[in-house]
Parts: sequence; C-alpha cells; structure tokens
Amino acid sequence: MAKNIYDFSVKQIDGKKINFSDYKGKVLLLVNVASQCGLTPQYEGLEKMYSLYQGKGLEVLGFPANEFGAQEPGTNSEILDFCVSKFGVKFSMFEKIVVKGPGQHPLYTYLTETKPEAQSSQGNVFEEKLKNYGVTREKKNDILWNFEKFLINRNGEVIARYAPDMTPDDPMIKNAIETALAQ
Repeated sequence: MAKNIYDFSVKQIDGKKINFSDYKGKVLLLVNVASQCGLTPQYEGLEKMYSLYQGKGLEVLGFPANEFGAQEPGTNSEILDFCVSKFGVKFSMFEKIVVKGPGQHPLYTYLTETKPEAQSSQGNVFEEKLKNYGVTREKKNDILWNFEKFLINRNGEVIARYAPDMTPDDPMIKNAIETALAQ
C-alpha cells in the first residue's frame, strides 16, 4: 500500500496528468462530487473554503463520480462547464473516476483503507436516511455518497474523513483545516 498521497497521480478534468507530489507542503481537501445531487450546493461552500484558505496553502480537489444514484452522468467537459457556470468553481477538478465498488480508482482505495470511517457532526443520521431509500454500504469503509471529504495534511497523510452531509463550513471541518494549515 502507498505510504502517502504523494504516491498517486490523477488526470485533471482537461486530461492533464498531475502527480500528487506536486501538492507537497499543501493541505488538501479531496471531495467526490456530483452535479445532480441534493448535496450539489456544497460546491458553493467548497469554493468559499478554497477562496478563504488558498493563500495559506489549502487546495480543494473535486473528483466527479457517478456511483451514487447516477447523479454525475455528464462528460468531463459538461461537468466542468456546470461547476464553473453554476458555482464559479476555481478549485481543481479531475476526470470522472470510480470511488466505490468494481473499478475503484487506486487513490480512493488508499483513502478508504487509510481512513475507514467518516466523522459526522450529526451522528449517522444521513446514513440512516439513505437506508430508508434502500442505499447501504457493502463494506464499512465504502464511500457512503457524493460529497464525502478527506483532509490531507502538509505531509501527505490522511488525517480526517467527513460524512457527505457535513457542509464545508461545518465547524469540525473548518477547525481541522485551520489546524492543519497552522502546522
């Protein structure tokens, strides 16, 4: 298994390959995103967080995924156009990947194995709500839904995982980002 996130490379939404080692010394917030989800308005909060902390070393990285209710059906260019035109997204967006199940991208295998459980300021309310719709996890460490977040410190280590229904401005997330940026 990889030692840290710097062992991975991904393609930006425009197809350009990026090595995570390019982010050494930065604090990263990785989020699996979707354009047609009830949580999609989180793009606005992610962009605000990025604007607020980018100068201090935060990078927000969006990873479109279509595993949850087929809520990200578009092409990479359609996704990017939506994010920019609807939410003014300036943070980095990457090509659509698989974040759960067969074909899971190695990056998300690493993230979910390194940090198998998401924190939530509301307990498991969101997961219980999804169960009412017949949505359950196959494995305990599976990504639950769109907009699950992983926080990576300046050393490339996964330090936190947050539930999808936690908005980017949730005090738990904001405090953890500020703490990581101060280190």
